[in-house]
Amino acid sequence: MGFRRFSSLIWRLGPRFALQLTLLLGLLSGAIPGVPGIGASAHAAAPEKIEFWTMSLKPKFIPYFQTLVSKYEAQHPGVKVEWVDFPWDILQLKLITAIAAGTPPSLVNLSVPWAEELARDGLIIPVEHLMRQPPIYTKGALDDLRFNAHIYGFPHYSNVNVIAYNKRILTAAGIRVAPKNMDELLAYARQIAARTGKAGYAPALGKIDGFMMQQGLQLIKDGKAIFNSPAHVALVRKLAMTYAANGFLKDKLFAEDNFPAVVDAYLGGRLGMMVSAPTALRRIQADSREVYALTDIFPVPRGPTGIADGGWMFNFAVPKGVAQKQLPAIASFAEFLSNDENQLEFAKIANVMPTTIKALADPYFQQLPAQAQAAEKAQAVAAASMDNSRSLYVAGIEDYDELRRFLVKAVEAGVTGKKDIQLALDEAAAIWNRKLAKQAR
Repeated sequence: MGFRRFSSLIWRLGPRFALQLTLLLGLLSGAIPGVPGIGASAHAAAPEKIEFWTMSLKPKFIPYFQTLVSKYEAQHPGVKVEWVDFPWDILQLKLITAIAAGTPPSLVNLSVPWAEELARDGLIIPVEHLMRQPPIYTKGALDDLRFNAHIYGFPHYSNVNVIAYNKRILTAAGIRVAPKNMDELLAYARQIAARTGKAGYAPALGKIDGFMMQQGLQLIKDGKAIFNSPAHVALVRKLAMTYAANGFLKDKLFAEDNFPAVVDAYLGGRLGMMVSAPTALRRIQADSREVYALTDIFPVPRGPTGIADGGWMFNFAVPKGVAQKQLPAIASFAEFLSNDENQLEFAKIANVMPTTIKALADPYFQQLPAQAQAAEKAQAVAAASMDNSRSLYVAGIEDYDELRRFLVKAVEAGVTGKKDIQLALDEAAAIWNRKLAKQAR
């Protein structure tokens, strides 16, 4: 359930009910000023508390965050930090409930699409006035969190895709240099299939919306779906041509998550090029030393947008309802969480990319060892593209995942030859436009 839908559900039951619910939740939590909560002491002098929420980071990152909290508390006597981790699929509900009760956490860990939706609904606050100047983060990271001319979060970490390729397969196919654009990448896939009998490329066509946007093709304009335009049809025709030539790995090609199938195919020597975040290289290294030894790295072509493929940033946002007097302390902790030193350490543990200028310039990413292998090369290639990393998504659409499934089905029908491409996209656009028209009323 989305943020806006949950909020509207409460208020649809009537302002009196909503107010009573908020008061009840506030009393239970001790959030109503002057009214101690159940079991609370009215006179105990408590230290200043900072509570921050993350999503799905336990148990792997327990030692990292426990050390971080202990270090911050030692440096700031009188401050008590509490870390709470929720599964990603219940974080939204927990957050909305806490905001409605007047007991929001000090900071909450969000993806960029979630931050945009919360900002649009007025449930998180701008933070640029809380950041040190100039900010320590890359321009790309700050731009990812800029909505309506304001910055709504402290960047934490992101990623960029690279092309991991099997040197033996690409040599047999006569390919020696990185593809310059998507057309060339698709041509490589067809060439690999023709010369080796193996699949060349495994795009995530279950996320065709992001694929189109990275190629500079919008999905919606002036409140109407436009993914049935000649440019969109031309892109899908190129995909269909590559599919017909067996250039694509067909396992789970249109699944929402085809990553497990892609890794299995690459490990099995059935796939020439694997487009993924650098994290995947550690999996290849652990599972097959032979395949890992045959692996090298290309950058993914950025395309006409100039946006690097695979960006998906996480950040720490400040929810609505946090006491004004607490903001300086919260900002101090947010910048501690996301500073150069701590981002670099987290990036090393999680195999992700930091979002601060200094951490990205660290020798860990920039200076390759003499005998650098694929994992080290992937990190360096990704770090060089981080300022061009953006989270690509469609904002402001209710039940968007449902609409995307109609688009994916249309593209699948067109790519596999089950339906005329123009007709398939026209039908999906008509479904989108009926939904968009209802939302606009």
